[in-house]
Amino acid sequence: MTKHFLNLSDAGGDAIAAMIANAIDRKAARASWPKGRVDADAPLAGHTLAMIFEKNSTRTRVSFDMAIRQLGGTSLILDSATTQLGRGETIADTARVLSRMCDAIMIRTDDHAKIEEMAHYATVPVINGLTDLSHPCQIVADLLTVVEHGVALPGSQWAWLGDGNNVLHSIIEAAGLLKFDVRVAVPEGYEPDASFAAAAQAQGARISLTRDAGEAVAGADIVVTDTWISMGQAHAEEKLAAMMPYQVTPALMTGAKPQAKFLHCLPAHRGEEVTADVIDGPQSLIWDEAENRIHAQKSVLLWALGHLG
Repeated sequence: MTKHFLNLSDAGGDAIAAMIANAIDRKAARASWPKGRVDADAPLAGHTLAMIFEKNSTRTRVSFDMAIRQLGGTSLILDSATTQLGRGETIADTARVLSRMCDAIMIRTDDHAKIEEMAHYATVPVINGLTDLSHPCQIVADLLTVVEHGVALPGSQWAWLGDGNNVLHSIIEAAGLLKFDVRVAVPEGYEPDASFAAAAQAQGARISLTRDAGEAVAGADIVVTDTWISMGQAHAEEKLAAMMPYQVTPALMTGAKPQAKFLHCLPAHRGEEVTADVIDGPQSLIWDEAENRIHAQKSVLLWALGHLG
């Protein structure tokens, strides 16, 4: 049975925990190595990953490319402008063709329905590199980063500030699978999809919504935000005005636990969702978080291709 990774729940909590453990081990095993050196066991030697980008990317593009290389495989980078997708070929036909030519497909796109269609017609694993609904690969990296820095996931307290977006959806999904709690502070009209909270709560996680940033952060182990204006979004000025009370500042961080950590998936707009002194400060883990995209992606690929869990 083909193992797709469209959302975290496709793998489940045990598999995500296995991904984190595998990533920690592989990262440690190659410490001080050149970035392009292949892992000693080269588990994906001979495998090719097709990467489709309908949205711009830095971390997803580089991390998946480096991940498959470090595992011994190769990648192909595709986009709409230089493939037949840009001339009207269907997602279904593209999935059928790429399944004959490659061993896995990663797609970064807008509408989540596209990746669901890709997975329906593909006979190789399809991995969600980002959609408007969720960003599961980013959250595997976030969880890895938190665990690396000594935070036990079960029972931990996470605070989200700002927009109820795709990254938040995947954090809430992770909370249900790995048993931590999330307090969400968003302005009215920017709430996350309620179905994610309902699913997480059904699994025992506590997901709460507030309009008060200080209430969300109080006693938190992890404070998270994301850019407020996503690619192609309209009404930016109106949205920025609504979001400003949720800016992560040093003063806001004092409400969290003294050892609390700050996460941001990048790119960051300094002075909007977070101030420069937080993003560059001692509680920020963003550079480890960015690097860990490689190690998380490696574990996702290994799971999808049947080498893990």
